[in-house]
Amino acid sequence: MKNNKTLSELKASEKNARRDIIIDAAEKEFATKSFNRVNMRDIARRAGISPALIYRHFPDQRSLFAETYVRGISGILDRIRKRIDDSRDGAFGEVIDDFIVFFTRNDHYYRTMMNFFLEGPVERGLFDKLNSMERKLLGHFDAMFTKMKIEGDIRFHSHTLFAALIGIVTTFRSHPDKSDREILKHRRRIAANLTKVYTSYSSHNK
Repeated sequence: MKNNKTLSELKASEKNARRDIIIDAAEKEFATKSFNRVNMRDIARRAGISPALIYRHFPDQRSLFAETYVRGISGILDRIRKRIDDSRDGAFGEVIDDFIVFFTRNDHYYRTMMNFFLEGPVERGLFDKLNSMERKLLGHFDAMFTKMKIEGDIRFHSHTLFAALIGIVTTFRSHPDKSDREILKHRRRIAANLTKVYTSYSSHNK
């Protein structure tokens, strides 16, 4: 029985390792190409496996990119939560700066997110996976607004902030006359203005 369990655990470990290799390869492909230019053959070639093996782990390309996105943004979500937990006032300015810097410097995650927003319905399992990440972020924003003692519907404030941040990260996209540094600087200026609005609103309600 012990040997069977060990063999089972080994197979599970090997399966997870293959999934990680595939996700790593997909992320590298998508970091250098637009969504529509990436194909499973390129990913398989980079991973050193056959395309058929990819489909044993992921039913289609969108599912694979969803996994890439979920894994990729987990770190920034944890960072945001820690920053809020470690603060007394919610650290609003620092939190939105973290969000903007991350999605500006990791544009492929932004593009993946927008692809799922704009390309129509996705199958239920994939929707639930992506939605769970959005709910996690909104939950962090809820905790931040609670610390700020913002009045009204906290979740509505969180949805409003999320929509505003997506808009900020969209600003100056692909601008031919702006460098990456200038784009980030401008986005941070907008974020600073948003911080003033919310922190002044918070102070007014105390």
